[in-house]
Amino acid sequence: MFGLWKTWKALEARGIMGINRRNADYVLKYNKRSLYPIVDDKIITKERAIAAGIHVPEMYGVISTEKEIDKLDAIIGGRSDFVIKPAQGAGGDGILVVADRFEGRYRTVSGKIISHEEIEHQISSILTGLYSLGGHRDRALIEYRVVPDQIFKSISYEGVPDIRIIVLMGYPVMAMLRLPTRQSGGKANLHQGAIGVGVDLATGLTLRGTWLNNIITKHPDTTNAVDGVQLPNWDGFMKLAAGCYELCGLGYIGVDMVLDQEKGPLILELNARPGLNIQIANDCGLTLRTHAVEARLEALKAAGVTETPEERVEFVQAMFGHIPPVEG
Repeated sequence: MFGLWKTWKALEARGIMGINRRNADYVLKYNKRSLYPIVDDKIITKERAIAAGIHVPEMYGVISTEKEIDKLDAIIGGRSDFVIKPAQGAGGDGILVVADRFEGRYRTVSGKIISHEEIEHQISSILTGLYSLGGHRDRALIEYRVVPDQIFKSISYEGVPDIRIIVLMGYPVMAMLRLPTRQSGGKANLHQGAIGVGVDLATGLTLRGTWLNNIITKHPDTTNAVDGVQLPNWDGFMKLAAGCYELCGLGYIGVDMVLDQEKGPLILELNARPGLNIQIANDCGLTLRTHAVEARLEALKAAGVTETPEERVEFVQAMFGHIPPVEG
């Protein structure tokens, strides 16, 4: 028992945040319950982002009832690729990614051939709430299929890598690149076997990786190094994440973004209860950083000053970056 207490005190000294602290000191403190629907429903998030001029994957259509499944052909039109996902899904469950058409059928991103009827059945399952938070009735969202930037080709397996940035009151405090693997079925979900790679806030340079709770340096499928990769347009990602505070009003969120080959950084979704594995990938505790931001907020409040998203990004990059940003 003493050994466990000693271990916990050592973790606490390093600023490691546990789930109880996350819930009590951040989720409950900074996230108004009335605002949860904005982030728990991908369609509402997308509509708010579009209204705010924030880039998101284009929405082709929404199906809300079984009768509206008949609209699927009209929504898809002549497109050969698209994504169908539950509006209130979690963990990537229920998402269907169609990459091409084949002989009157559809080919998924994993190469499986499926029929139009199978797609309709998937939508029907989404509507019943099979994949939704709490099992409530849901809506199906049909949207643009993100094509990952070529930089990820050597360090990702099949799916779309994404970038998770945790944001406190508009200040990005920690970032992680999530890479799909064969084990994760091409999904960027750590619990299903994706890789989490820490990212330096100042430069967008990848740090070390964590896979199935083990520290790694190479992707298990491609065998290429996951550390030392320079993510392009990093300041764009940081500013997008910082601006999501104004978008949703929630003070403690995880912002999930992707880098599309043609469209650049896009917001995928927001999460009001972001996980804590990001600390392992960054070899750093969240608490030290959140306390620094809270101290900053107190000082600004006393001075009667607020900061823009750009100023908030400059602060965290100077405060938390492993490598100082290049000047000039």
